[in-house]
Amino acid sequence: MILKVLLVMAVIAIVYFMFIKKKPITDTKKKNKDKETLKTNDMIECAECGVYTEVSECMLSNGKYYCSKECLSEVN
Repeated sequence: MILKVLLVMAVIAIVYFMFIKKKPITDTKKKNKDKETLKTNDMIECAECGVYTEVSECMLSNGKYYCSKECLSEVN
């Protein structure tokens, strides 16, 4: 009888730990942002006009991406 009770408790514990217990919530956006690397074909939004262009065609100034020299000159 005691063996049956222990077996049922073991099965319940296994089900609890495998399916019910939640993993701790981590800030995945913060982790992904820290590890974010841009590829040449990724699309980036222009800081001035909002147009999306490829990273390889953008201009980087003061940590912001701009789609053209015109947008960059409007900021300065």
